[in-house]
Amino acid sequence: MKKYTWLIILGLLVIVAASAVYAGKMHRVPERTTAGSVYQAPAGHSPGLDTQKQASTPDANMQSAGRPLKKNGQPPAAVKTTTGLSNVKHGWGIKRNDNHQQPEMPSGISSTLARYGAWWIGKPDEKTVYLTFDEGYENGYTPKILDILKADNVRAAFFVTGHYIKSQPELVKRMVAEGHTVGNHTMNHPSLPEIGDGQIKTELQSVETMFNKLTGQQMHYLRPPKGEYSERTLALTRELGYHNIFWSLALVDWVPMPGGPEEAYRSVMDNLHPGALILLHAVSKDDTEALDRMIKDIRAQGYSFKTLDDLVKGK
Repeated sequence: MKKYTWLIILGLLVIVAASAVYAGKMHRVPERTTAGSVYQAPAGHSPGLDTQKQASTPDANMQSAGRPLKKNGQPPAAVKTTTGLSNVKHGWGIKRNDNHQQPEMPSGISSTLARYGAWWIGKPDEKTVYLTFDEGYENGYTPKILDILKADNVRAAFFVTGHYIKSQPELVKRMVAEGHTVGNHTMNHPSLPEIGDGQIKTELQSVETMFNKLTGQQMHYLRPPKGEYSERTLALTRELGYHNIFWSLALVDWVPMPGGPEEAYRSVMDNLHPGALILLHAVSKDDTEALDRMIKDIRAQGYSFKTLDDLVKGK
């Protein structure tokens, strides 16, 4: 009897150990790119051309309930679409350079984005910068970010999830009151190509209804979760009145940077270029502490800050 008892205990220990290893893999912090803290397309990939995976962001991790999951080991049901357009999922990555020129983008991707009113960069001959923040949850830094932007007279864009509006209504109202753009980052942060047309409408309209009730304002800009899109999602969201807003410069800033605020600062300044559309995550202490210095030194190099309205309207 004792022999069988020990065998059972040993079996349980093996199961526990295997579960721990699996959990560790599922929750591993994403590896940093070899180019410091700047996010770029993985080696060998072209931006937007395939289903390359972008490292998970904190808001994505928290709002993962919106993603279709396997049921009983089976893949999710086929996505219901009405447009007849391609639903091949593309990730977002940038092939950057170190000479302060705009990153490369294949002409086919550029033309598709333009066809559906999507933006990722400004004009190559204008020293302008568009500053944007993604807000999945509040980590205590947004009030300071807003203080800095107000003191430096910069208007930025904040892309918020439904969770953020629910949990931080006063900060959202402050963004609007101080002249910032508030954009849609969906209700539950799903990968849009993975859900049907009706679900996309619900994801966007739920957020815009909450935002309108809170502020009386409308939403016109969308940051697709994780930068994942398809021709179908570009077309459908444009029909719903949105411009998809991607980026030309982003950081691995949802985890603490080894170099702290100095690394955040250098990552932006070393990769600054005309028309830069910068994505920062407001959960980052490093970004927040470097922000004022960034803004002042960006201006010192002759750049001016403009809004997404300026970008889309060609001002």
